[in-house]
Amino acid sequence: MKFFADTADTKEIRDLADAGLLDGVTTNPSLIHKAGRNFLEVVEEICGIVPGMPVSAEVVALDYETMMKEAEIVRKIADNIAVKVPLTIDGLKVCKALTDDGTMVNVTLCFSANQALLAAKAGATFISPFVGRHDDIGFDGMDLIEAIRLIYDNYDFDTQILVASVRHPVHILQAAKIGADVMTAPPAVIRQLVKHPLTDKGIEGFLADWAKTGQTIA
Repeated sequence: MKFFADTADTKEIRDLADAGLLDGVTTNPSLIHKAGRNFLEVVEEICGIVPGMPVSAEVVALDYETMMKEAEIVRKIADNIAVKVPLTIDGLKVCKALTDDGTMVNVTLCFSANQALLAAKAGATFISPFVGRHDDIGFDGMDLIEAIRLIYDNYDFDTQILVASVRHPVHILQAAKIGADVMTAPPAVIRQLVKHPLTDKGIEGFLADWAKTGQTIA
């Protein structure tokens, strides 16, 4: 499963990329606002940090014509841009037009398997079902991922399932077991994956015994 970082914090992206933990980045208007920087500048910097890896940048218009105008600007930032569009009829029209022209498209705000089916038929590169927000209203977000996986496998769709709104490491584990293609999570959640009390305990024990030897590694 590919790991994307859901952030516009370039320091975090660089650090995770240096560790070999990233396969791409997703951003959205809220994350850009949090970064407090110019949208085009920060997205261009991110693309340079992870060259060749998909970087999702979202259009903010809702009608087809304006979305296409924004998409033309966004996809010129770098070759590894995936234009992010909402799961609406106009968004799907934009998806079809852009993918036909060779541009990666991430269809976002997916909350049903029917929506995911439509995105795949429109040629989406990625579909982003929001598991955390699904959980928030009393549904099991992973049931949605299982349904999309089954449908995509049934019909051999190329669209990649990009599990979004990931809240904790269990979401990542469940997505991997189901067979999702990609997950995107905040850097803090990705870092939680490395933590285990037995690992910490083992390190403490080894260091204590090493200190007793009085040796150094030079």
